[in-house]
Amino acid sequence: MAGDMVIDDDRTTDAPGALMRREAGEAAGVLLRRMAQVPARDALLGSFGAPRAIYTIARGSSDAACTVFNYEAMAQLGLPATTLPPSVFSLGGGVELEGALVVALSQSGASADLVASARGAVAGGARVVAITNVDGSEIEAQAHHRIPILAGPERAVPATKSVVGSIAGGLALMSSLSPAFAAAQSAFLADTKAADLGQLDAPGLDQAITGARHIYVIGRQQMLGAAQEIALKIKECCAIHAEAYSASEVLHGPLQLSSPRLLTLILDDGDPRLQNGLDTAQDRFARAGAQVIRLRTSLAMRSARPCGAVLAADMLIALYPQILAAALDLGVDPDSPNLLKKVTQTT
Repeated sequence: MAGDMVIDDDRTTDAPGALMRREAGEAAGVLLRRMAQVPARDALLGSFGAPRAIYTIARGSSDAACTVFNYEAMAQLGLPATTLPPSVFSLGGGVELEGALVVALSQSGASADLVASARGAVAGGARVVAITNVDGSEIEAQAHHRIPILAGPERAVPATKSVVGSIAGGLALMSSLSPAFAAAQSAFLADTKAADLGQLDAPGLDQAITGARHIYVIGRQQMLGAAQEIALKIKECCAIHAEAYSASEVLHGPLQLSSPRLLTLILDDGDPRLQNGLDTAQDRFARAGAQVIRLRTSLAMRSARPCGAVLAADMLIALYPQILAAALDLGVDPDSPNLLKKVTQTT
């Protein structure tokens, strides 16, 4: 992607990180726009009827968005929701999916294993919904219904606005299935502007990232998906080793790696039920010598907090610019990573 030219504020620029900066800056608008457009239930399900379970299929950043979606779907719909590995279909013979709703999530809709997965899920008896950003993709052709991400063209190698839009696509799907959830999301949209999103008071966070040798990103439930995405972005943008963990799981074996060389980022969505677990993780890592930074966006501090998936998306909107700043401080151009490309073909 090096040398690509974009028009930004009527000026032509190919400055390092210009694509990622512009696209990350569009993410808040993408979230609100995509959430507001709820597919009709009849179009989404056809004659399929109410699903008995939900399965997601994705790779990379899209898979992190699926983690956010799965936790939210279980909380809001009371259905089991989990991710299936694409290799079940691309390398294996598939699984029986009668009565299940399968969500195939991909920015490009072009990866061969995801196309095979969508085809295999249909053959297994599932109702398949594609959430994609590129119109007319191969995954869309295999699915029964498509929810467009509505992020517009995304050219930076690190996906940003399309990840946030993917989460919003999942929220629109849930609104289609649950009138009560749809009403709650409408109330949130009526009270929220793009400028309200991504507000985070974390001075020096980018310097903390650049100074770290290893990074743990910790979250619970929907925020675990945000942690997965942030850890991935730190690796691909900053070339720093980063891993995502549940605040519970990290206190087992991973705690042993705690040292002054380890930066621990705790993503806190303000859920009162999770505070004890996050407090424990923060205390254990701090006492073991690690640098610990706990992060909570302004949206999570509202008296009427939105759902966990929205807060996870809000955390991504807040942290993408911080990761970009860290990458540039390290002399790395996220728009032109030497080992990555926009669409990765996997099997």
